[in-house]
Amino acid sequence: MRQTDQTAGRRRGATIIDVARVANVAVGTVSRYINGQTIRRSNREQIERAIQDLGYRRNAAAASIRTDLTHMIGFLVPTFDEFHARMLEHLAHSVRQTGRALLTYCHGGDPRVVAEALDFFAAQRVDALVMDGTAEVYDRVDDLIKHDIPIIFYNNDVRGLAADRVMVENQRASHRIVSHLIDLGHSRIGILTGDPRNSSGIERLAGYEQALSDRGLTIDPTLAARGNWRMDGGYEATKRLMSLQTPPTAIFSANYGMAVGALSWLKENGRHVPEDISLVSFDDVAIFRLYEAGITAVAQPVASIAETITDILVERLTETSGDATRTVILECDIILRGSTRRIN
Repeated sequence: MRQTDQTAGRRRGATIIDVARVANVAVGTVSRYINGQTIRRSNREQIERAIQDLGYRRNAAAASIRTDLTHMIGFLVPTFDEFHARMLEHLAHSVRQTGRALLTYCHGGDPRVVAEALDFFAAQRVDALVMDGTAEVYDRVDDLIKHDIPIIFYNNDVRGLAADRVMVENQRASHRIVSHLIDLGHSRIGILTGDPRNSSGIERLAGYEQALSDRGLTIDPTLAARGNWRMDGGYEATKRLMSLQTPPTAIFSANYGMAVGALSWLKENGRHVPEDISLVSFDDVAIFRLYEAGITAVAQPVASIAETITDILVERLTETSGDATRTVILECDIILRGSTRRIN
């Protein structure tokens, strides 16, 4: 299930996404039909019926403006870890179905490289840019928007920019998984936090704190250890938590990389999951299923994120959307495995 908020502008008429939904075909198929490309007869008939039923009208002025499209979409990522690599795979596939190609640039968390990447994408005349938000280049991204390059943020937001956003329910999912630990009797729960400048890090910490507060538990700042999303950070953060005079009985890691770091420290120090400590993580990865106990985790809907981004891209590049921006929040699943235990 997804929740959609739309801001600014008048109520829109039927869009290409509405046509695809009613015709029960992919958005890319409708795009190919609109642009005069060959599609299957059955699909064409379904699309034509949907267009008639919805009263869909393509904006001719918008179509003429977009005759210089390069059919390249920029994809700016901080790293090719498990999550972003999966995003690349799914997004490249879904974008390819619309007759476009993905141009990818990895910045490694360096704001200077981010700025270089934005200049590169502008020089390549990409039609739109999908990016994991970073606040350090607010002005440069705003400049791209002013030059009519649509921006779609995923994973991390940059507030205040006229961009579309496809995010997951970071705070609610974190609240749910921490509440699961509380239901098992844990009251002293540590958290491995991400970068406090990232919206996902802020929201996952907020979900953790809200779960404790809702159940009348004290929020102890010594139980929040910063790991900066990385495996080595998770290792050191776990070491700090387990060195406390009264260590936690459970740990929530705000991403899988820090969770792997936590598992490394626990193994090196003879601690077992869940016998000695319970462990849960945001992000579900294959290694969690292979771990002997199995790690309970929040599973992000990566394929749905990519598909939703692609739908918005197609709409932006084939419709007149005015100043309206869209924010889509996707739900996450909690995958229960054997890494938690009930305590007295």
